[in-house]
Amino acid sequence: MASVSRQTHKLIIEDSKGQEEYTLDSALYSIGRDPTCDIRLSSYFVSRHHATLVRFADDEGNYCYRIMDGNLQGKLSANGLLINGRKLAVHDLQNRDKIIFGPQVQAVYYLLEREHITTVPPDEFDITLINPSSMMPEEGETPDSIGELDSVG
Repeated sequence: MASVSRQTHKLIIEDSKGQEEYTLDSALYSIGRDPTCDIRLSSYFVSRHHATLVRFADDEGNYCYRIMDGNLQGKLSANGLLINGRKLAVHDLQNRDKIIFGPQVQAVYYLLEREHITTVPPDEFDITLINPSSMMPEEGETPDSIGELDSVG
């Protein structure tokens, strides 16, 4: 049986509208209060295009997400990003990273890994044959003595 690591990337946003969970599977996400953003933040304290998430492959062939301040054209947000208490313009996200976009607007990134075991379905023609003569008592044995031997063992 082969086993493969399966990853799920989640971003849980908390803002004035409450909490919302996003399962990340696209290569690119825009984050901000603009209606065209993929992940919308509800606060006037965040920029219209506050941050960008970019998916990339790591050295082990898994996917990771990098968060960058601003948009892909290089326009930075007004307040920046506070990640795990440090102001950063770019950061490769790790499990449980806390991102603060502004007052009362934050996110937590989760990288969930589970092992996926690939199984082979049973062969539909797998038939076990029993030789009827193997069930017959040997010379000198009676069917009753065979039953007694089975119940003793």
